[in-house]
Amino acid sequence: MATRPTRRLTYDDYVRFPDDGRRWELIDGEAYMVPSPDAGHQLIAGYLYRRVAGYLDEHGGGIAFIAPFDVKLADDEVFQPDVIFISDADADVLTSKNITGVPTWVVEVVSDPVRDKRVKRDVYMRFGVSEYWAVDPHLRSIEVHRPDEAVVIVEAPGRVSPRALPSLAIDLDELFGAARGL
Repeated sequence: MATRPTRRLTYDDYVRFPDDGRRWELIDGEAYMVPSPDAGHQLIAGYLYRRVAGYLDEHGGGIAFIAPFDVKLADDEVFQPDVIFISDADADVLTSKNITGVPTWVVEVVSDPVRDKRVKRDVYMRFGVSEYWAVDPHLRSIEVHRPDEAVVIVEAPGRVSPRALPSLAIDLDELFGAARGL
């Protein structure tokens, strides 16, 4: 559900939204309430986060976050991606309250195909996110988006690695198996 303000909303407006348990995002200055994800969505996001965080514990190279954590790309573009990776080289975007700037790698588990696979993808690419994954549980696939490259679609039973962590291989059967039966 979007609210249509008479003016573009900003991050200052966003942080004043009531703390009522709802999750919000700003897309092009419009507020969107993001419904709570279902169990399968959470299991997939949790699996990815655990794999990335475990890899970083062992090898270093950056830090990972799981939603909800704000990514402020611009004053009127604020998202809460499911999994976020900030490489050591990009660490200057991390603040105690949010990520202000461009994360290295962003993952969204698709709950709204139009918003996640088109609208957010376009914003992330416009701001220069190095890699964006749209993880689609229904299609058992991951769309990998990188600036100035053709989209790559990896389907189960394939494997995929983020460019920033090339030795971290995600097995899609295992990933989607995390939510089996839901």
